[in-house]
Amino acid sequence: MGTFQEIRKDGTVKKSGTGKIIGGCIAGAAALGLLASSFTIVPAGHTGVILTLGKVSNTSYSEGFHLKVPFIQNVENMSNKIQVYETPASAVSKDLQTVSSSIAVNYRLVSDKAADMYQNVGTDYQTVLITPVVQECMKSVTAKYTAEQLITERTAVGDEIKAALDTKLNGYGIYIEKFNIVNFDFSAEFNTAIEAKQVAEQNLLKTKTEQEQAITIAEAQAKQKVIAAEANANAILAEAEAQAEANRLLEASLSDKVIAYEQITKWNGEMPKVVSGDSNGMLINIDPEDLGGSSAPYTPSVQPATQDSTGE
Repeated sequence: MGTFQEIRKDGTVKKSGTGKIIGGCIAGAAALGLLASSFTIVPAGHTGVILTLGKVSNTSYSEGFHLKVPFIQNVENMSNKIQVYETPASAVSKDLQTVSSSIAVNYRLVSDKAADMYQNVGTDYQTVLITPVVQECMKSVTAKYTAEQLITERTAVGDEIKAALDTKLNGYGIYIEKFNIVNFDFSAEFNTAIEAKQVAEQNLLKTKTEQEQAITIAEAQAKQKVIAAEANANAILAEAEAQAEANRLLEASLSDKVIAYEQITKWNGEMPKVVSGDSNGMLINIDPEDLGGSSAPYTPSVQPATQDSTGE
């Protein structure tokens, strides 16, 4: 297609102003590009890794606004925020039970190691480093515990795996903030065995409790019997002591006067049929003065004792 050019009166061609406009636009675009490439902004929670003609610099940028050499330096942002890595894991327990688990790892990259991480591993360090290390630590720690211990000591297992991850990853600048075992899953046969064991333990506990209750009741009843026997024995002893004391007092109160008086009051006036030889044929031998009272002598009517047919 032909172009139309304006010709002056002297026959020369008049230059158009379109070229100047285009040139100005190009110059403006270049200036804008130069200006845009002369600074960078590092987002919050990131570290800017400086690349000078593709080479990683020893220094890095913290978050915020920074100047850089246009077209010579580039900045790669590496996140220092806490990130979450979730994955399934499979391992074998100490008692050779297959354990399938779901885990979640909270980790972060420290800013001081961001440049080294970019230079040696790159930005996809989760796939390159974290994934294989997590699987390895899960298998090594799980093999130290039985399947039952993995359930009952779940917190201890998680802490040990976290410590193993820190040991392997801290050198790269990756720190584990938290390690969570979301779920443990075992084979159907193992789950059935665990359920049967729990039922047996519950039955055993119930039987033991019933036995302890029976023993407690028996001991309480035995104590009650002992207490009752002791109380009865104490009562008998107290009664015997009281009777002994009464007998002692009674014995102390029995004098010759009292005995004589009791004999007189209870005598029915009849002489005994037989008396012993040492009584001189008398039923009683009482001194009137022992009775006290009247001054007149009292002589009871005494009859001689009858002798038997032998004349004794």
